[in-house]
Amino acid sequence: MAYDLEGQTGYDGGPGGRAAISLHHFAQGLPFALRLGVGYSGRPPGDALLARHVFINDNSNGTPESNGRRWVFALDAVFVRSRGLLAGSTLFAGPRVSRFAARFDFLDGNEDFTVTTTQWGLGGGIEHAYAIDPRDEFVWCAGADYYLSAPLTGHGTTYSPDGSSVDPKDNYTWADADQAVNQPKFTPRFSIGLRRTLGR
Repeated sequence: MAYDLEGQTGYDGGPGGRAAISLHHFAQGLPFALRLGVGYSGRPPGDALLARHVFINDNSNGTPESNGRRWVFALDAVFVRSRGLLAGSTLFAGPRVSRFAARFDFLDGNEDFTVTTTQWGLGGGIEHAYAIDPRDEFVWCAGADYYLSAPLTGHGTTYSPDGSSVDPKDNYTWADADQAVNQPKFTPRFSIGLRRTLGR
């Protein structure tokens, strides 16, 4: 059995990076490797004023500052293409879990709150590696992930896609919360990095 360790940096809905470990030939006859990865990236958080209305109140005092951050956990089946146009490239696909947090801070407005969501998704893509030496490779990767709608929670209030809510403000709904907070939906991904093969 061999395994790869890799690190990449690039764009995943925002600037960031990821690390992964891949296992090869751990089961006889299995036509793919398994890769477990974790990534972190920044992401535009959304509309600060609308988020304040949806999750707190209709006040508008203070100067808004905001930021978004995201962790992604991925499990991929990895297939090496040995024939055809994509020979030498690697195709991958699998489930994703995204944990996104958008922070909104209204300076001099006495409001500082974070809206969070955890989403399941599916992703895939293509990558190609170029040998540096017998164990190390330079890798580029291009792909995309799609995430399902999920509850948005902040400041004690939760809006769910099924229409249910906990402590909603005024007549706001999940659609309003979704408009205010920039949770991932369809996310393109481009990155470059290094890979080292061990165990062989």
